[in-house]
Amino acid sequence: MSDGMKVDQILTQIRALQEQTSVSRPGMIEADSFSVNAPANVNFGAMLKDSINAVNSTQQSASAMSAAFERGDRDVSLAEVMVNLQKSDVAFKAVVEVRNKFVDAYQEVMRMSM
Repeated sequence: MSDGMKVDQILTQIRALQEQTSVSRPGMIEADSFSVNAPANVNFGAMLKDSINAVNSTQQSASAMSAAFERGDRDVSLAEVMVNLQKSDVAFKAVVEVRNKFVDAYQEVMRMSM
């Protein structure tokens, strides 16, 4: 499987998770409202921090649900636990891939001669 296919699959999963969780991030430009003349007043650092915090909360939620299942909580099913663990895993892998792309871009910039 090529890297392009993996990235496309991860992006599809991220979009599906985003639709399921309906997490709206302030400052994000929606694709439906995008126009050429619209100013992009997006603070990249804040957006990145919000994304990392969202992944962290997803992992904490999955961990809490897993612990509740292990304690024998009847309100938590095994299917819910597994789905939430997979969601957190996919989100974490996406963050790692973004980090890897940042590192690659940084290394490429550092290799440039002036």
